[in-house]
Amino acid sequence: MLKLDDPRWADLNHAYGSAADTPSFLSQLNGLPASNGDDEPWFTLWSSLAHQGDVYPATFAAVPHIVRALATNPLKADYTYFQFPAWVEICRRRKALSVPDDLAKAYFEALNELPSLVAAAAFRDWDSDFLPCALSAIAAAKGQTDVAEAVLELSPDVAVEFLKWFHER
Repeated sequence: MLKLDDPRWADLNHAYGSAADTPSFLSQLNGLPASNGDDEPWFTLWSSLAHQGDVYPATFAAVPHIVRALATNPLKADYTYFQFPAWVEICRRRKALSVPDDLAKAYFEALNELPSLVAAAAFRDWDSDFLPCALSAIAAAKGQTDVAEAVLELSPDVAVEFLKWFHER
């Protein structure tokens, strides 16, 4: 995992240019802050690292830090800690992007941790925000990114519509 004080961050790009600012936002995840609207650090992390379906070299360096924060307490972490890495992998696969060689090992190891972290969160309440993100994280970690993306869209209302369509076809 690329350390937060590594000068390489300045050489990595995100949606707005150099990712030199990214470590300061990632360090704020240590207390597992929730993702409430425009609150930091999530607002900047989403807008710079997963901007409108685009992901960047800095995104792949950030995912292991997000998963590490999640691993500190999966029962407390909100849905975004599962959603973000799943969405990154969905976008990466959709655009057929390669992870830079020096970031790949940590990135894929972080993805591989997601199913066990979902299992560790089994004893918490899973509301309509948490459920699709947790399930999507498992699917993305297992390489099923089409399923991962579909699950993210399955709100209770959409699930009812889907099942109606499925049974009528």
